[in-house]
Amino acid sequence: MLPLAGSPRLTVLGREVRLGAGYADLIAVESSGRLVIIEVKLAVNAESRRAVVAQVLSYAGYLQGLNPGQLESQVLARHLPPGGSVLAAVEADDQQHALDPAAFRDGLARTLAEGSFRLVIVLDSAPDELVQVIGYLQSVAEKIDIDLVTMTTYEVNGSQVLVPQRIEPAKRARELSDAEVNDRQAGVLYPGSAEFRKAIADAPADQRDLVERLADWAEALEQNGLVNLVSYVGKNGRATLLPRLASDNAGLVTIYADSKPGPLQFWPSVFEHRAPRSIDPVQAALGAELTRGKFTASVSEQLLAALTNAYREAIGGTAADV
Repeated sequence: MLPLAGSPRLTVLGREVRLGAGYADLIAVESSGRLVIIEVKLAVNAESRRAVVAQVLSYAGYLQGLNPGQLESQVLARHLPPGGSVLAAVEADDQQHALDPAAFRDGLARTLAEGSFRLVIVLDSAPDELVQVIGYLQSVAEKIDIDLVTMTTYEVNGSQVLVPQRIEPAKRARELSDAEVNDRQAGVLYPGSAEFRKAIADAPADQRDLVERLADWAEALEQNGLVNLVSYVGKNGRATLLPRLASDNAGLVTIYADSKPGPLQFWPSVFEHRAPRSIDPVQAALGAELTRGKFTASVSEQLLAALTNAYREAIGGTAADV
């Protein structure tokens, strides 16, 4: 059920697998031979924030440097059949796809030697702090893949239905605006746009009307069920409006009440993962390429229409729906 990046095929090798002083909830392996460490938490658990990241990294650190024989005889001994192997477990789990045994063994040996694992954290909801940490690790860690997945429960006709959703943290620009740096230091999140609108009066005079128009547009998105609006006020009073996708905390754009480059900032990585078909129309309306951390002070009705279309695509629609 896990919607992981790249859609790998997984074989679960063991549950509650002892790794040093702790127990990993699930250890699995991809058909390529790469090991997968899966940790499951409730959001109310204090460990669901930064501690769970340290936990999965400690498990990865324990496994790195082992060879396949040590993995099978010392780590997975009680989880595999007597005399069994990781390769045999994968072959028994998926008999419909041909597996190259030599390539699989090489892949398993390499992932253990390099520590190039896939780390998966599953929660019922993802705290903002955890999303921020995962986004940072994704941007700097080259040998590991980290997936953050939420699992929402619904009651349907007396049955319980689980719906998984992969959370894609927004990538951040290498260079940050003064407002962004301040927002990282301290601030408060407020639901809705009311707090953001209070700050519009302090926006540069030549941008005030545009910021008002962007706030109107974002509120229309919320009224149509496309986003949840959140106002973020930094310690110096600077405010941003975050039109977050209703399904998770990702956002295609951020609106600033006071930003010298312009009040509208784009997040290309979110477009790539959530609204790829809308990239060309948005770039055409913008008259520029969607680069990381791109700001604009020129917002046409064509651009707002293209962005609305992008949000529709991101929640499961298509460009043709608009």
